[in-house]
Amino acid sequence: MLLINFFKKASVFINAIKSSYILMLFLFPKLKKLLSTLVVLVCFNTSYSQNLDSLLIVAKNTKNDSVKIRLLNKIGFQYIFNDTEKALQVITESKELAKEKEFYFGLNELTNTHGVYMDVTGKSDSAKYYFTEALKLSRFHKFSIIESMCLNNLGMFNWNGGNYNEALDYFFQALNMYEKIDDEKSTSIPLNNIGLIYQEMSLYDKALEYHKKAFEIRKKYNLDKDQVASLNNIGICYKSLGEIDDAISSYTEGIEIAKASDNLLDLFRLFDNLANAYHINENYHKAIETHLMALDKPDNFRADLKGDLATYANLVSAYNHINNPQIALTYAAKGFEILKAHPDYEHYAVDLFLHSAESNYMLNNIKTARAYTERFVTLKDSLFSEQNAQAIADLEVKYDTQKKERQLLIQRAELAEQSLTIQRRNYQLYGLIGLGLILGLIAYLFMNQQKLKNRQLHKENELKDALLKIETQNKLQEQRLRISRDLHDNIGAQLTFIISSIDNLKYGFDITDEKLNEKLDSISNFTSSTIYELRDTIWAMNKSEITFEDLQARISNFIDKANIADDSINFSFQVDANVDTSKVFTSVQGMNIHRVLQEAIHNSLKYAKATQVNIMISNKNQSICFEASDNGTGFNLKTVEKGNGLNNMKKRIHDIGGEINIQSEEKNGTHVIITI
Repeated sequence: MLLINFFKKASVFINAIKSSYILMLFLFPKLKKLLSTLVVLVCFNTSYSQNLDSLLIVAKNTKNDSVKIRLLNKIGFQYIFNDTEKALQVITESKELAKEKEFYFGLNELTNTHGVYMDVTGKSDSAKYYFTEALKLSRFHKFSIIESMCLNNLGMFNWNGGNYNEALDYFFQALNMYEKIDDEKSTSIPLNNIGLIYQEMSLYDKALEYHKKAFEIRKKYNLDKDQVASLNNIGICYKSLGEIDDAISSYTEGIEIAKASDNLLDLFRLFDNLANAYHINENYHKAIETHLMALDKPDNFRADLKGDLATYANLVSAYNHINNPQIALTYAAKGFEILKAHPDYEHYAVDLFLHSAESNYMLNNIKTARAYTERFVTLKDSLFSEQNAQAIADLEVKYDTQKKERQLLIQRAELAEQSLTIQRRNYQLYGLIGLGLILGLIAYLFMNQQKLKNRQLHKENELKDALLKIETQNKLQEQRLRISRDLHDNIGAQLTFIISSIDNLKYGFDITDEKLNEKLDSISNFTSSTIYELRDTIWAMNKSEITFEDLQARISNFIDKANIADDSINFSFQVDANVDTSKVFTSVQGMNIHRVLQEAIHNSLKYAKATQVNIMISNKNQSICFEASDNGTGFNLKTVEKGNGLNNMKKRIHDIGGEINIQSEEKNGTHVIITI
């Protein structure tokens, strides 16, 4: 997840990297010409690994050590996105060269780039370490431009991890640093990031304030592409605040700048956002026109199929609003073509199913409408929002209204027919016979209509029961989310404060008592472990069901952390090919299995003195088996004192209807088998 978020925000980081040249040219004016040439070479060759290899040879043959090290840093940075093995080699070798030549500016830059490498390759703890070390170096040597880069990187790191308060603190520090070195142009970067964080926190007034500041600076320095991004963010904030006309104005201004600068990527995003704003203002014809402009991309433009899915869904909704469900379904069909080619995108098509159901209700295609509604409900699952629930409720209201209108027309027709019959009776001799026949026909039709009405009422009651069940599930999920949010925000924050306080005690006071130091470390480690346990608990609470893939990933993550904690132990994690990976566990089942395996691995690390720990998942006798074994010292099951650990393991598995078998002999290791 961290890697995906990094790429989303990579442009901000790259801009910060480029800004380091300003200080270099200022400090070494005689190198300006050479550096300018090298910068062009780096920028020109960023996408091609072969060109990077050629540039690496040129860099290694460069006579000037400082220029060589800085160029190697740039090449290493680009390798991160092309060849991670080569990137690490270039970065580590260049750091050694910088130390040897005592070129601390280059060493500082390389340490920061090392953090980027760790971040991109998913080693978040190591990334934080190198970013922090780079920040310390920059402050020690008073390299202000690198300090601002490190602060920005730490802000991005915490943002990716969801630590918004820490991220804001670093971005504000970066903003102050840019102001301190009088680099007004670069202040737009942290200002924009601060605005985006407030935006994610739904503090749209605050977000708008910082996006406007960033926009004014970008406008002042003619940063066209960045201006477009700022105007898009400003429009999103206005829309979230309900100020739709201001949002439309911002989107329109952004579109003009994007067209002038040939910024197609942001242009089509702005078209889509502008169309959504028109939709909210109930200007559906304008919304349709603008959505179609968002879809009118050049043939050579890289398609954003997920975005196209959303656009098709919005078009279906807009055509429904202007009472044209037939055309709406033609665009729904285009959306479903994308899903057919990319079935893994289905979760991005929730609104498409909802609005397609509405179209079919309008056309009285009840069976198809109900199928789309059921698919919509399934996709929403535990994430079903109040807004979409209201959309379905509105859908049913519209359908009920249309049904009543049809019934009223039938009643009017019956009245007209009765009136005509009475009129004919006054003029014809056989009016009484005709009236009898008509009344008989009406009675027959009425009985059929009553049967149809009863069937319809039965189906409506079934639908109401289903919606009531969904509403109940939604309330339960909201309660789960509220509890998990309280655990995360209150207890999690307090535990983090304890760790921070212990670190402040250790660094703020010269504690010479070794036992006291060990005690503080013990408390800190226990608190960190409690935070991990809390996160696991929140993870389970937020899910009504836990898939096999979720459980497998959770076990794998714990093994990775255990491996980092003790690299002298060889860990093995295997899943047999015959295991049914579509298996779904309840949240209690998944959590208990995960906890028992954690305890087994923890015992192997703490007590068994093992050098090999194996985790195996397999199918046996139509049951799933989870096995944890080690080659440690083992113990005698008959004589060992059974503490809370073993008893809790057994209780957890028995509570979920499973079986646990613990096998161990002294000097022959331990084998824990869980059968579900």
